[in-house]
Amino acid sequence: MKRLASVALGLALGLGLVACVGGQPVGAQALPRHETFSISGQQWGPPTNFNPVHPNPGWPVSRTQNMTWIYESLFAYNMVTGEMEPLLAETMEWADPYTLVVTLREGTRFQDGHPLTAQDVAYTFELAQRHPLAYSNLWDVGYLTGITVQDERTLTFHLHPDHLNPGVVLNALGTIRILPEHLWVEVEQTGDVAGFANMENPVGSGPYKLHSYTSEQIILERDDNYWGIPYFGMPAPKYVVHPIFRSNDAANLAFERGQVDLHQTFVPQFWTMKQRGVPVGAWFAEEPYQLPATTPALIINIQRQPLDNPLVRRALAYSINYGLIAQNAMSRYSPPARSSLIVPLGVAEQQYFDEALVAESGWEYNPQKAIEILEQELGARRGPDGIYVLPDGTRLGPFYVECPFGWTDWMTALEIVAQGAQAVGIDVRTQFPEAPVWNTRLNNGDFDLIMYTPAPVYGPNMPWGRFHEAMDGRGVAPVGQPAFRAWNRYFNDEVNRLLDQVAAETDPARLAELYGQLDRIYMEDVPIIVLMYRPAYFWFYNESVWTGFPNADDPYAPPQYNGAGIRLIYRLKPAQ
Repeated sequence: MKRLASVALGLALGLGLVACVGGQPVGAQALPRHETFSISGQQWGPPTNFNPVHPNPGWPVSRTQNMTWIYESLFAYNMVTGEMEPLLAETMEWADPYTLVVTLREGTRFQDGHPLTAQDVAYTFELAQRHPLAYSNLWDVGYLTGITVQDERTLTFHLHPDHLNPGVVLNALGTIRILPEHLWVEVEQTGDVAGFANMENPVGSGPYKLHSYTSEQIILERDDNYWGIPYFGMPAPKYVVHPIFRSNDAANLAFERGQVDLHQTFVPQFWTMKQRGVPVGAWFAEEPYQLPATTPALIINIQRQPLDNPLVRRALAYSINYGLIAQNAMSRYSPPARSSLIVPLGVAEQQYFDEALVAESGWEYNPQKAIEILEQELGARRGPDGIYVLPDGTRLGPFYVECPFGWTDWMTALEIVAQGAQAVGIDVRTQFPEAPVWNTRLNNGDFDLIMYTPAPVYGPNMPWGRFHEAMDGRGVAPVGQPAFRAWNRYFNDEVNRLLDQVAAETDPARLAELYGQLDRIYMEDVPIIVLMYRPAYFWFYNESVWTGFPNADDPYAPPQYNGAGIRLIYRLKPAQ
């Protein structure tokens, strides 16, 4: 299959590297800097494939990134306005609560010139009926009962009346990237579309094609025949480069030097760069600089003893110094995390945050309370090494807590977690593998404690999506097989019932009540522990080479790399 060559061939054809000179993007080989846009923070290891339905593909087709540089979705969600902006699709219309009609724009086509039609859309969605993919829950749970192709540009999505969840369907319209059926029917013949180590030449419909890649960079090149030019204009950069750094520190140095233009990496004390005269900016001109949206959390493997005991997990929750994480790990970009799966500020979901419920049922940093739980409720006793032992002889640890090496903000947070746990007598130790190893362990359930962000892509179904990813174990593969949510295989019938009720509810008062019930169960069972509030994406930019970045004063695009964030490539201008 000529178009879908192997990754090995891609490595052979990848560009060589040259040393950084002046403002040249790190790793870029003789690309004209004034035509090259450099992005960081989306790829933390050598790419192994560019298959958009693989559990762990490379930038820019990763599932958690949902970027539309190569593959495009029907709509682009704007997290600032809460609107679904047209992309491949032109309109959506609800014929009734169970019937959604979507019409494509005129002229949509793939990068090989083949028309992109409603049949390609239906094929992409229905692929998850035949293969276990990240969005198979649309069919497994039954959110959709079918898709009808009316003509080349029109199709109808049929929602299940017993599993009504328009938020999930809308989220799918903004995140599922459309595949070319004429190529993927051949991929299907391999029998493993998710594991297919594709592709040297991925064919999507987006404004950029894969130019080349190595273990140190990925380069995209503008498609000057892009179908969307009549609608959106010509993208400003001819090339987009993503250097692959080993650590935040290396990425931050390149950013400060102007070798990276748009920086998704955590920057400690960003304001000091501004004070030194570096032409950098963020979403807000003043503290907190970033827009909070997500909840990086400690995922606890409840399948392993004694972490299967909610009291052990609750004691761990009380041992964590959330204020220190906000100050040292998050560099004051957000307040200390609360014991809730609802973000309490900055985004629309804050209306569902219940302060009284958190005070009644939640936790906070209180080492003495952690010790009380261990001694009085669990009957544990400290061993000679200072670590508690349960009455049945089970020692509380060692438990290894992990995140990818080089993610300095997360690494700092986990060091604080481990220190707090050790102080109260729970043996927690850090380890920091490479990102691909961490991702495989997360998906396969092969961990004690692991850091991840439930629902990292902010969409129109929040905070439902976060509860769903953290606590909905329906249809999740068993330990040892890849899972795309409920990574600790948490399962609770009451949670499932409440999630289904929330999904179909539209009354704000009733939604607040249902979310309160979900949050109470979260606080009682402690399947995960929110460690910090983070923006959907850190949004830092350097205007040494390009200007015109969106920010709170000029929000023509939201501070996100995916969804409606793609609008920035049409408004960028070379710096004078």
